[in-house]
Amino acid sequence: MQGQNISDIIERYLKEILADSEEIEIRRSEIADQFDVVPSQINYVIKTRFTIQNGYLVESKRGGGGYIRIEKVKLLDDIDVLDSLIRVIGDSLSERDAISILGSLYEDAVLSKREASILASAIAKSSLNLSDRNLEEQVRAKIMVGILNHLRYE
Repeated sequence: MQGQNISDIIERYLKEILADSEEIEIRRSEIADQFDVVPSQINYVIKTRFTIQNGYLVESKRGGGGYIRIEKVKLLDDIDVLDSLIRVIGDSLSERDAISILGSLYEDAVLSKREASILASAIAKSSLNLSDRNLEEQVRAKIMVGILNHLRYE
């Protein structure tokens, strides 16, 4: 495991558990103890690696009996999930988040590898080639929302 950071290791561990079931419930402190990290490290992994863009819904309950529930969702099986994703995109979308969405669509077999690759090229910074970063992210958001809306009605 040399060369891997602890966030990657925690992410892989949680994804291995999710491979056996569509949903897991964890206690942040227990996972933190298991990996000998502070609980905020677990929060960081969940916030950055288990997002709606990556095909996950996360629900948490704080307090003594608190938990974090992570659910792997198929983006187009549930219109509410798709609507949530469109809301998250909003008016601006980074290239990284757009690639995550395309990756999730590929993993869910909504897009072929070739389609995902072509779309990734179309929304890439180098393809959009806009000098204004805000405008670039707005254009990318409009493209992705258009793609998702098209897939919704396909």
